[in-house]
Amino acid sequence: MSSQRFTVSKSDGEQLASDSQGEVNQLFEGDDPPGTSATDGGEPAAAGAEVVVVLKGESNPKESSPFINSSDATAEKSQQYDGKNMALFEEEMDTSPMVSSLLSSLANYSNLPQGSKEHEEAENNEATETRKKPVKAPQLGTLMGVYLPCIQNIFGVILFLRMTWLVGIGGVIGTFIIVFMCCATTMLTAISMSAIATNGVVPAGGSYYMISRSLGPEFGGAVGICFYLGTTYAGAMYILGAIELLLIYIVPKAAIFPLEGLEGPEAEAALLNNMRVYGTILLTSMATVVFVGVKYVNKLALVFLACVILSILAVYAGVIKTAIEPPVFPVCLLGNRTLMWKSFDVCAKTVETANGTVTTQLWQMFCDSPLLNATCDKYFAANNITQIQGIPGVTSGILSENLLPIYYEKGDLIARDNMESVEDADDPLTSSNRYVLADITSFFTLLVGIYFPSVTGIMAGSNRSGDLRDAQKSIPIGTIAAITTTSTVYMSSVVLFGACIEGVVLRDKFGEGVHGNLVIGTLAWPSPWVIVIGSFFSTCGAGLQSLTGAPRLLQAIAKDGIVPALRIFGHGKANGEPTWSLLLTACICESGILIASLDSVAPILSMFFLMCYMFVNLACALQTLLRTPNWRPRFKFYHWALSFLGMSLCLTLMFLCSWYYAIVAMVIAGSIYKYIEFAGAEKEWGDGIRGLSLSAARYALMRLEEGPPHTKNWRPQLLVLVSTDAEQNIEQPRLLSLTNQLKAGKGLTIVGTALEGTYLENHDRAQRAEQALRKLMETEKVKGFSQVTVSSNLRDATSHLLQASGLGGLKHNAVLVSWPRNWKQGDEHQHWRNFIELVRETTAAHLALLVPKNISAFPSNGERFTEGHIDVWWIVHDGGMLMLLPFLLRQHKVWRKCKMRIFTVAQMDDNSIQMKKDLTTFLYHLRIDAMVEVVEMQDSDISAYTYEKTLVMEQRSQMLKQINLTKNEREREIQSITDSSRGSIRRKNPAAVTTQLSVTEEPPAASKEEKPEEESKSTSPPVSSPAQVQLIHDNTTPASPATPATPLTPEEVQSPGTQVQMTWTEKCDGEAAKPPGAATPEGLKDIFNMKPEWENLNQSNVRRMHTALRLNEVIMKKSAEAKLVLLNMPGPPRNRTGDENYMEFLEVLTEGLNRVLLVRGGGREVITIYS
Repeated sequence: MSSQRFTVSKSDGEQLASDSQGEVNQLFEGDDPPGTSATDGGEPAAAGAEVVVVLKGESNPKESSPFINSSDATAEKSQQYDGKNMALFEEEMDTSPMVSSLLSSLANYSNLPQGSKEHEEAENNEATETRKKPVKAPQLGTLMGVYLPCIQNIFGVILFLRMTWLVGIGGVIGTFIIVFMCCATTMLTAISMSAIATNGVVPAGGSYYMISRSLGPEFGGAVGICFYLGTTYAGAMYILGAIELLLIYIVPKAAIFPLEGLEGPEAEAALLNNMRVYGTILLTSMATVVFVGVKYVNKLALVFLACVILSILAVYAGVIKTAIEPPVFPVCLLGNRTLMWKSFDVCAKTVETANGTVTTQLWQMFCDSPLLNATCDKYFAANNITQIQGIPGVTSGILSENLLPIYYEKGDLIARDNMESVEDADDPLTSSNRYVLADITSFFTLLVGIYFPSVTGIMAGSNRSGDLRDAQKSIPIGTIAAITTTSTVYMSSVVLFGACIEGVVLRDKFGEGVHGNLVIGTLAWPSPWVIVIGSFFSTCGAGLQSLTGAPRLLQAIAKDGIVPALRIFGHGKANGEPTWSLLLTACICESGILIASLDSVAPILSMFFLMCYMFVNLACALQTLLRTPNWRPRFKFYHWALSFLGMSLCLTLMFLCSWYYAIVAMVIAGSIYKYIEFAGAEKEWGDGIRGLSLSAARYALMRLEEGPPHTKNWRPQLLVLVSTDAEQNIEQPRLLSLTNQLKAGKGLTIVGTALEGTYLENHDRAQRAEQALRKLMETEKVKGFSQVTVSSNLRDATSHLLQASGLGGLKHNAVLVSWPRNWKQGDEHQHWRNFIELVRETTAAHLALLVPKNISAFPSNGERFTEGHIDVWWIVHDGGMLMLLPFLLRQHKVWRKCKMRIFTVAQMDDNSIQMKKDLTTFLYHLRIDAMVEVVEMQDSDISAYTYEKTLVMEQRSQMLKQINLTKNEREREIQSITDSSRGSIRRKNPAAVTTQLSVTEEPPAASKEEKPEEESKSTSPPVSSPAQVQLIHDNTTPASPATPATPLTPEEVQSPGTQVQMTWTEKCDGEAAKPPGAATPEGLKDIFNMKPEWENLNQSNVRRMHTALRLNEVIMKKSAEAKLVLLNMPGPPRNRTGDENYMEFLEVLTEGLNRVLLVRGGGREVITIYS
């Protein structure tokens, strides 16, 4: 017993804390040392007192602790449950926390991301400040957090620069349909998004997180990258819009490539080059601002939003003003053609002055001199000049003229339909640079592609989910309200523009007919400059927002680790700013700017956004239909039909915008999907696709239950049985190589192994074995499932695998197992017994069996045979397995260059010529290309070698049955048998066969069935040193492959197979089955000349040995050089007394062959000649 002493001192005026006092009392509870007293309920110790605590015991905290499992690491944790009546659960506190602590941690959970707020704080902190500022709880409500950001992102450059042109070209009806379709699409998407966003806590990251967590990493990564590309190209579109406003409406003189005097393609090229130069400069400036600090962008966001709202209000104010007093914006027409009002001041050919009639600047544009008798353009001379009001006002009734669409080819004149025009059809168009022309060919689907970007931006609220006070309430309300507002504005603007503005002005994209003013600006009140300046700042702000959001989205994808190629973009500055992502975003954005045309960039980003929205709808529909238990959105106003409608609209709009862009976008998304699937990190997010896979698998399995597959659909569904060593490493890895070559990734493959013991004690071993199986399957590229079974003995474990593997109709129909290696060794006796039992069980279960012998000699998946043959020895019909397997093997690149040969055996009374013809016809109908040969087996006497071989086999069998003898008795028995064998069989023959004989612990036939395996093992250990019997043959025995000159080593034994019809039985099933040497009277004459040792041999064993030797002789003669030999595998004896003889017969049958695949059919046809 040892004592430990420690001292607790207090300063003056301090008291011991009640919890410390309680702990001291607890330590002394029931064991108060002399001189101290437990002060339960007494006065606290005086100031400055010394409290002495003596701990008794063997320095073992478990002895002095009142808790069951409290070590030094857990004592403090266990004390916090003291007095709470939780002793029953103490041992599980590490893995199962108290509900109170769980609830407190959940209540304090914050999903605030490392967003702009923290970046600003990090930048503003002093360098010397080490204490981290506490992150403020998110405070944004629905208005500031969702509604206004969505408004800012949805209203954009298209409304200000292209909406009037869309109404003019598409007509009020057509444009209204476009706007309604696009707004309906975003509304349905918002409903689906609201359901997903309210189904649990949504981390910041917006659509990417929602889709990836709903549809899995593959879809999430593909759609996330599409959304990133869309946001990036949106930045390019906003920048191009800003430059268009700058160069055409604000400061046209700033053009580096002047447009004056140019016309046609030259003018167009100069404009595009200006856009490229200024776009690149603006992009560089914006990227620099974003790099320096995102806080400046956030501070300017409200300013930009104010510009957007003011601009829209100015338009509505202008519409109201037109009803009272329309603004003066005249348009000059020559005939019905709209003139470009830039180089002239008066809309007339001549002007009457005091001095007479004077020609105007307009006259000089179309005539060769200012004189009245000058030669003028024919069309100019034939038509009058008319000045009309560009904005007649909302009460003018102009709406009826703008209802229908008017589409133009590139270069067509913008003309007023209801005005007279005198023109000669043969007269070519001259002075085209004086008229307002169509700059692009327009059609309905083009308008859809250009307009759709103006309804994107609905994800702005969900992107800020980390900053919201109540994201599950704010996201649905804010997003749907914003879409409702913007849709109302868009639809009303379509009608109001058509009702207020003249058609030729609407179709004038750049306002060339109204003194170069922005068309929507002409409608605004109090001045066009309100719209021009407001839209310029709003487009710059939207571009900055895109350049801020896109890199963060890419960083989020990179940090998830699902796209290995993007990992570098997960890094950034010290405060988390995505520097590398910003650089990549700027480069992609530059590619959009180099396109230089707003009308060309808009359909590109429409594709990516539409694809993103399509998958949001798909995610919601799938989750709803699959009824996932975790699918419990707070937002209840959703339905799978609405989601499918939204998805269909997205797909329709994609192909309406541009079918080739749609295909390109799908190819990009599909490529990313496959890349993530094959190269990406494994992620399990509980996604809907997983649920879909389970539902589809269940449906398919139920369908498979309806009946067995038709012969045409039969393919080997393999159960591969492998064994493991003590370290759970696979002993026959080449089995999986052969599996890969047979399957080529098709059909079902189950790789199983059996372990001996109890599951509770061997659970870790089983897991290690399963990991080893999966690793080897991955190495050998075998697609399938692994299964490990633990049972009290290997025989039962293998039987369980055979019976229980697979599910429903998806079960194995063939078993692949290697030949038991070293089966003749004494300590391996149970292996070959298990093997024979496995053969019997596969026969009973009507399963095919494939047994490769010498599996280590089989090729790996990396090897290639440039030539050679696969030989099939078709002795009995097995349902066609022997025909099908070589065909399947030759589909693999290892065996592709090998040619197939089929041998069949003819007896004396068979017509071998007709057999060959029939077999050739049969293979032709099977569509299998193979050489055919019929081998005639002549009747022959049973040789002395056959008798000697049978004698040694039976002697060995006799020794194997002596299991009740002691070790010394067994050794004496072996020695006596060996001596008698040597003395009686010694002959002069250069060939010798060495067979290892060993005694195995096999009980007698009767007690073997009754005794458990454990008892039989404990009663008699195996002999450690097997005796060897040397067989020397008579020199009169003919030298042939049937008398091999090589020893029968255990290494020559490895292989499995399948066949039901051939079965060794103790009595012959018919005269035809008897080997001729023993069945005919002529063959019986040798019995009178037999040696004394041969007289007592079992004649059926002699006949079988004769058949095995004769077949082996023929096979060696024809197929010794073959790369692979496939032959029928005979079945085991029906009674178990001759099991060891069965193994010997198979050894003799395959002796001398390098690679053998023994095949045993499953009792059904597996190949057919019919289509």
